[in-house]
Amino acid sequence: MKKIVIPTDFSETSMNAIKYAMQLFKYDRCEFTIMHAFADEVYETSKNMDKEEFKKYKQSFQQKTDKTLKKEIDEMLKISPNPRHKYNHASRFGSLVDETNRIIEEENIDIVIMGTKGKTNNKNITFGSNTLQVIKYVKCPVLAVPIGYNDIYPKNIVFPTDYMVPFKRRELKLLSTLAMNFVATITFLYVSEYKGLSYRQLDNREFLDCCFTNNKTSYIQISGKDLTKTINQTITDHNIDMLVMVNERHSYLENILYRSTIEKIGLEIKIPFLVLQNLYRQS
Repeated sequence: MKKIVIPTDFSETSMNAIKYAMQLFKYDRCEFTIMHAFADEVYETSKNMDKEEFKKYKQSFQQKTDKTLKKEIDEMLKISPNPRHKYNHASRFGSLVDETNRIIEEENIDIVIMGTKGKTNNKNITFGSNTLQVIKYVKCPVLAVPIGYNDIYPKNIVFPTDYMVPFKRRELKLLSTLAMNFVATITFLYVSEYKGLSYRQLDNREFLDCCFTNNKTSYIQISGKDLTKTINQTITDHNIDMLVMVNERHSYLENILYRSTIEKIGLEIKIPFLVLQNLYRQS
């Protein structure tokens, strides 16, 4: 059974991500946990309260959050009463990243799914600040879903890689299953001015071959230095409907996530974006 966490801020973009997740995993036995971390909201609206008032307010806020989460689950059951799916809810007093990681560790979660943006849904940015923090710091794969994607499913997936990252079998299996469910083609994109591959790259590519033996795959190499521009162009030219990348130390993705402001991220991501994490996980 796949275990999935969906953080929500009760916005339209969050519900859109929930709908997409239910359909994306409609063929799999899944346990969904819909989560809301509410510490920031409580602290922001309780600055002038004494300790006793704060305690009561916090308790009241959690009860209100639980009721709202239950309503979201009722809505999910109306949308898709899938017998393969089980739904839980969790209201957590803590930060979004900390509480998401806590659930990941407690429940051995397979994937986190959320909207690319929250309530503000600013059209001028690629990711909302909460989504960006989750992508950067949680310890399992994250799928960010843009608004409007709830009935468009992967047929063409692009996976840019330099074959230098030692991939994790569990995360690749997740991608393989997703692709097989929708008979999607996974295209591995290598952008480099050099035609040959080192022994390390060849070994990692061979590992990919082994992990995706049951999938439709293709490998393409494009000569150049501008990876961002090449990814954007490939998404357009090949009608890509899901982008997959690995977040790993000293990688291209780490560079744009950690060293760029939200507004300066050059990837034009208007499709679901699956980020694999090259961090320690349970096997």
